[in-house]
Amino acid sequence: MGAFTGGLSPALWLLSKQGPNFANNPVNWDSILPRGFLILSIRWWPRSIRWQMLAGLVLVEGMSIVLFASFLIRQQEQEVNAHAQQRLGHQANSIAVQAGEALVWDRPGWIGLSVKMIGEESGVTFAKVTDAAGNILFVSAGEPGQVSLAPAERAQIPLINQDEPRIFLTTGHRMESVKPIRTSGQLRGFVWIETDRSWDQAQLSSMVRDASVFGLMWLACSALLVLWIAPSITRPLEILHRGTSALMSSPESSGHFPLPVTVHNEVGDLIEAFNRMVASIEEQRAGLNDTLSLLDSMLANAPIGLAFFDRRCRFVRVNQVFAGMTGVALSRHLGRTLPELLPQPIAQQFEDTVLRVFADEEPVHNLELSGQGGKLNRPWTWLASAYPVRTTQQQVRWVGVIVLDASERKRSEEALRKTEKLAATGRLAASIAHEINNPLEAITNLLFLLRNFCQLEEPALNYVGMAEHEALRISEITQQTLRFYRQSTLPARANMAELLDSVLRLYQGRLNNLNIRVERDYDKDMDLFCFAGEVRQVFANLVGNAIDATSGGGRLIMRARRSHSWKRTLQSGVRFTVADTGVGMAPGVSERVFEAFFTTKEVTGTGLGLWVSHEIILKHRGLVHLRSRMAKDGMPSGTVFQLFIPDDPELTVETSKQAMMAAN
Repeated sequence: MGAFTGGLSPALWLLSKQGPNFANNPVNWDSILPRGFLILSIRWWPRSIRWQMLAGLVLVEGMSIVLFASFLIRQQEQEVNAHAQQRLGHQANSIAVQAGEALVWDRPGWIGLSVKMIGEESGVTFAKVTDAAGNILFVSAGEPGQVSLAPAERAQIPLINQDEPRIFLTTGHRMESVKPIRTSGQLRGFVWIETDRSWDQAQLSSMVRDASVFGLMWLACSALLVLWIAPSITRPLEILHRGTSALMSSPESSGHFPLPVTVHNEVGDLIEAFNRMVASIEEQRAGLNDTLSLLDSMLANAPIGLAFFDRRCRFVRVNQVFAGMTGVALSRHLGRTLPELLPQPIAQQFEDTVLRVFADEEPVHNLELSGQGGKLNRPWTWLASAYPVRTTQQQVRWVGVIVLDASERKRSEEALRKTEKLAATGRLAASIAHEINNPLEAITNLLFLLRNFCQLEEPALNYVGMAEHEALRISEITQQTLRFYRQSTLPARANMAELLDSVLRLYQGRLNNLNIRVERDYDKDMDLFCFAGEVRQVFANLVGNAIDATSGGGRLIMRARRSHSWKRTLQSGVRFTVADTGVGMAPGVSERVFEAFFTTKEVTGTGLGLWVSHEIILKHRGLVHLRSRMAKDGMPSGTVFQLFIPDDPELTVETSKQAMMAAN
């Protein structure tokens, strides 16, 4: 058993163990092969193509060799059996003939000699001669008296043919031949020869051994052939596998491609097709990335709000403009619903519009949404348009919303209306002031005549003086009104004391009525190269705001002195200070006072006064600084504006250049 198990498969070893009895005891392949295949397929079947090819080839060739060996052994066994029968017949005939001649010549000793000689031949186990009754006369080994016919042998005597030897199987599947001995047609006895089956078995074993060696050599050669051919298949497949893994792990990386083509067969064609596919994917990805980059750039930098919603009205994407409009961080929009970010009923109206687009699959244009407060903390007006976003022709997956913040436009329109009203009022006031000057001049002349030519007494003269003083005030008011309306087009030197005094005289009535004490601190002879009308407008705005903030009484401080810029120390000019002891401003308000249309005066304010003032200061290349504090913990409140306007004679040249550029 050990000699065969080292080189044969279990099935071939089992076949060799059957020996010459293979025909009578066939192997039960149904009980062996399915189980073996199951074990191979489940436990030991390799995963590599190379080893799968090798295992499959060994398995197929092993089965082929087993089948061929089984057929060959069966054929050889039949031939061995036929040869053994022929040999037994020939040996039986030979002994029968010799025994007949010995009996004729009355030489019985020759019979014993022939029996002993035939018993020594290879392939003969035992030879014996009996009489017609079956009694042993001669044996090839031992004494005749010690040997007797077996019952199976005696049973063959009636079946013996007169001429031909009879071959039969005895106990233990031993093959034996019997031949009658006849002389002159008379039966004299029988010749019995039993063959040596070990010799036949040795022949079969030798054949099995040769077949096994041939099978092993065939399997080894086939395995070497597979191992030699397999790399031409497995190596390109490994390259293809590495390329596929690289494409899956890092789709954006192209350093692994194109894959090398090492063979020129179907696998090589497959690698070339894979390289073309990767190149096509790369081109498509590049085009897709460019498209996505353009869309992302448009989404991020579009000056309008963009938002996309799913069927549950949840945000799936927004841009920064929309996030700024809602006042909520961009990252906090995704996955949330409209009521979580917008106040009611605006959120409900917005949500109804989105659901209507999902239901009707038709866009909705120019939906106006207005609200105030909430997370935006200010009045706002939106113009929204919603449209369906389709992933297929039959399915609307999202709804896109384009939102335009019309709040500034609304405020601009309102401020423009107020400005137009103010401009119309200014023109009307200028016209009225101009018309007032004519009768005022007549009144002034009449008062002069009364004083100098009418010989009035002292009480009447006092009344005339009072009338002249009031007429002078009316004249000053009309002059100030005309100065605001008729702005100078070129800068010139202006006396700052006169300019500040004219502004204070304009508001003298309100100052007296509100019990506001004015503190002046400026040189009467100080002048400045500037646009006098525009500078007067700046201080008129500052003084008007200070009076509004100090409506409960207090102090208004006007100060001006020669100084240098706090940013450019070599630049000389005039530093102005306008301070009040009013209610002050909150930090959020003080940061936005110079923004256009920003106002805390809900009805009367336009939000343009300080913005225009700031533009005028910048036009003069000046600086402005604001400090304000509201009443808190017993600390006084108030607001201080500090202005620096440089005394720059080149302002005329720069202004002329700007005017020429604007005209062109």
